[in-house]
Amino acid sequence: MQNEPFVLQNQNNLTIKPFGQLENSPVVGFSTRKSGYSLNPYASLNLGLHVDDECDKVIGNRKKLANDIEFPLDRWVFSEQVHGNKIKKVKEADCGSGTLHMNDAIKGTDGMYTTEKNILLASLYADCVPLYFFSPIYSTVGLAHAGWKGTVAKIGPNMIRIWSDNENIPLQSIYVAIGPSISQQNYEVDHYVIDKVNDVITSSNDLSYKEIGNNKYLLDLKQLNKQLLIEAGIREDHIFVSNLCTFNESELFFSYRRQERTGRMMSFIGMK
Repeated sequence: MQNEPFVLQNQNNLTIKPFGQLENSPVVGFSTRKSGYSLNPYASLNLGLHVDDECDKVIGNRKKLANDIEFPLDRWVFSEQVHGNKIKKVKEADCGSGTLHMNDAIKGTDGMYTTEKNILLASLYADCVPLYFFSPIYSTVGLAHAGWKGTVAKIGPNMIRIWSDNENIPLQSIYVAIGPSISQQNYEVDHYVIDKVNDVITSSNDLSYKEIGNNKYLLDLKQLNKQLLIEAGIREDHIFVSNLCTFNESELFFSYRRQERTGRMMSFIGMK
């Protein structure tokens, strides 16, 4: 796919090519649905513990991916994703959160970042937008889960603000990748959602949605997140956007819009 920043590393996951070309490149990627142990409708590399799949199969899938990316499972950190904009700085003591049990994931949090090595940040998806943050000079990585609610709550700009205010990272030192998610052509929303979008967009050249009639719109969540990141001060040439659609690419990805009872992919990033 032309200019696609996410490339298939192996059948289990994709990696972000531009991040790998930067200094101090992290372990970073997005899992596919292939080559796991789960059975239909979660076949086969389901990494979500919350979707009524068999727990031992999900843990087996996580261990398989951990082996593939050479990042031990006890160094992973998951949060309880609630479609909000809360960001948490993750430290050594958080390692293992949410890896074997849902109830010990970091509560009420959709964004995480760390300045420490040997911690793998992880979050789960089946159409929402994964946002990856990386500052090679300041050795800082982050993840954010951006459904429409998190997007209009500005979870992306919130991460940027925290890095700038709390970590003293200059905006020009931050790179962001916007990962595989549902495409505009497959993401129909109503006027309620678009009103929320209009509340946060300040640009007169909004390209994030188009009306299709009968109080229905097609929303481009990737484009909306990109616009918000640019407005937050990130250079456009530091933002890499995937063309891959979780709804269309049925062989590669789970999709909640395509099939509600389904598995979850995982975004991940960490420094070694």
